[in-house]
Amino acid sequence: MLSPTTATDSERTPMATSTTAPDADRRESRAGSPARGPARRPRGPRRSLLPYLLLAPAVVLELAIHVIPMVVGVWMSLLELTQFHIRDWSTAPFVGWENYRATLDLNSAAGKELLHSFWITLAYSLLSVGFAWLLGISAAVVLQRPFRGRAILRALFLTPYALPVYAAVITWSFLLQRDTGLVNHVLVDQLGLLGERPFWLIGDNSFWSLLVVSVWRNWPFAFLCLMAGLQNVPGELYEAAAIDGAGFWRRLRSVTLPMLRPVNLVLLLVLFLWTFNDFNTPFVLFGGSAPEQADLISIHIYRSSFKTWDFGSGSAMSVALLLFLLVVSAAYLLITNRRRDDHA
Repeated sequence: MLSPTTATDSERTPMATSTTAPDADRRESRAGSPARGPARRPRGPRRSLLPYLLLAPAVVLELAIHVIPMVVGVWMSLLELTQFHIRDWSTAPFVGWENYRATLDLNSAAGKELLHSFWITLAYSLLSVGFAWLLGISAAVVLQRPFRGRAILRALFLTPYALPVYAAVITWSFLLQRDTGLVNHVLVDQLGLLGERPFWLIGDNSFWSLLVVSVWRNWPFAFLCLMAGLQNVPGELYEAAAIDGAGFWRRLRSVTLPMLRPVNLVLLLVLFLWTFNDFNTPFVLFGGSAPEQADLISIHIYRSSFKTWDFGSGSAMSVALLLFLLVVSAAYLLITNRRRDDHA
């Protein structure tokens, strides 16, 4: 007589055999079939057009803001576009390179005035960039180490860069007024450093006033870039230099400046281009009619175009300025890249 457990086992055997056979068939079919990789999404037209759709708004804005006005400016420089033809450009006679010849002729009155503005703009740009960088590197090095109140000083130093240009420059124009300005009040009335109230917005002082305002506006940007670059300088380099007996100036010359070289290369070029093309600062400070000592080339082009209504000559000056800045940028990048390759 069979035990209950034996009967139960005998009943389970065919059931286990029946459930095991399909599993074995599945394993054999899997072993016989080739290995399949992860399923790939079909690359349809929507997927291939997505990058172009994302770039389309930026391209449209770039064409509308920069490329099309640039092409129109080049076309205007080839026309005798004066006040008599401004309403209908099709009536303006085509003069070709005549505007460039008249503008760049250094023996003519227009050429001499343009050359005068060019030298003033060049001196203004070099001095402004130099002082802005010097103040920026000084503040960045001083604020590199943590101390109490560092965050407040950083915020104060960045205030000129955060202010709107028109509000900031108009404030400076009030400060530099001869009779009611705060500058003369402090220098003449309170400190007694000057015997009489000088004119800061006309004459020879106008250039230095413009330079001070430009440096005040641009140095926070240099400070911001250099401060960000100093965050990537390893502290071990300063510790090793201090162990070797290097003082502050030696560490600055041998550690800080070489490590900031990539930042300085871009920073100096950007500051030079911004300053050389600066129009808002002199326009707001002098009210659109800058004195001869501060006649930047941007104001000179504006006056030639909108004061004398000679848009053809003004466009020719603008195109010449664009070509000059392109040549300067290309030469600067070429020289700096060669020096970097030589050091490497």
